[in-house]
Amino acid sequence: MAEWLGISMFFGALALLLLGYPVAFTLGGVAILFSLIGVATGTFSFGLWGSFPLQVFNTMSNYTLLAIPYFIFMGAMLEKSGIAERLLETIGILFGRIRGGLALAVVLVGALLAATTGVVAATVVAMGLISLPIMLRYGYNKELATGVIAASGTLGQIIPPSVVLVVLGDQLGISVGDLFVGSMLPGLLMTGVFAVHVLAIATLRPDAAPALPPEVRNMGGRDLGLRVLNAMIPPLLLIVLVLGSIFFGFATPTEAGAVGSVGAIALAAANHQLSWDSLQRVSDATLRITSMVVFILLGSTAFSLVFRGLRGEQVILNALTNLPGAEVGFLAASMAIVFFLGFFIDFFQIAFIIVPLFAPVAQQFGMDMVWYGVILGANLQTSFLTPPFGFALFYLRGIAPPEVTTQDIYRGAVPFVLLQILVLIAIVRFPAIVSWLPSLSQS
Repeated sequence: MAEWLGISMFFGALALLLLGYPVAFTLGGVAILFSLIGVATGTFSFGLWGSFPLQVFNTMSNYTLLAIPYFIFMGAMLEKSGIAERLLETIGILFGRIRGGLALAVVLVGALLAATTGVVAATVVAMGLISLPIMLRYGYNKELATGVIAASGTLGQIIPPSVVLVVLGDQLGISVGDLFVGSMLPGLLMTGVFAVHVLAIATLRPDAAPALPPEVRNMGGRDLGLRVLNAMIPPLLLIVLVLGSIFFGFATPTEAGAVGSVGAIALAAANHQLSWDSLQRVSDATLRITSMVVFILLGSTAFSLVFRGLRGEQVILNALTNLPGAEVGFLAASMAIVFFLGFFIDFFQIAFIIVPLFAPVAQQFGMDMVWYGVILGANLQTSFLTPPFGFALFYLRGIAPPEVTTQDIYRGAVPFVLLQILVLIAIVRFPAIVSWLPSLSQS
């Protein structure tokens, strides 16, 4: 009876999430409801709730989780400082003389913003507002323009410092620093594949990605050099400061996030974009997102407590370890589940509900947990872009002009989804793509 209640609890929570109920209150409410049912049927001891305060305290005292508000603050501050706009304009001018140059600029800026913000929504919205009208004005194909913006915005899922990787590191019980270092090459590989795709489309279909007109891209060498210096060097220095300190072991991700936040404030001040009003808006956005994460943590802790008390975790553990194909079967099943759920629910919900169920099985099979965390992150990145419910597509739809239809956005995303799946397969097939940099940094 307890096992059936545990399974019913799991699927009941998923059903409510698919119906759109807030994740934190869904998890907490389902936990309370099923604990009462368990007490009534004699399959759950209400005394287990006595350990709940201690579990919450242990979760909240996790030093690694402090990195989340730091990286959120850094991303929000950089979004308000106009760095994305100057980056895109400058790189667009640099590459504007070649076909597809503006789309290539979007890919490169997406990677740079991913390495400075780590927030998908901020990157997609910023690049959509800035670049989509320009690309459409100069004759870019709607599908290519929307696809490259949405796909480049999702690079923040896999390129550190990613909030996704911070959460995955906590849930998998591994070093977030190792996860950051391990995801560097996969993130660069993903960026390179997007860039090659853009160049291939521009070569095969010149009308889909024309070069910018000469009057737009013409700029004197000295003026262009100064513009490149002012627009590109500051964010590159911030990236080196944040990621380099983690890579070389000078700072933990939390400490690097704090330094990055101070650096973002300094860049905003240098761009004359720092004011009490902007600081208040950035702090408010950080508080809202961080509070949401904390409430999800509370709800997931309650859910996990009752789920374990009803022996649901043991049932799923046995099912996953006894799949045909053993380790390969588990890997295929876990990737398929994450990919499917990514159509409907966001990564916080997947990370706090699903990943804790997968982690013990992966450890039992002796998998490299850093590698497993990176492929989970890459899979979650793909789900952000997958029609019809990819969150990046929703963000872009919200700011796209009326002449761009939802069908344009969906069709534009499909080639990039296939490219992401191709890179995911490469990471699974060649684990050294993930393990090489961590082993180098440790040596």
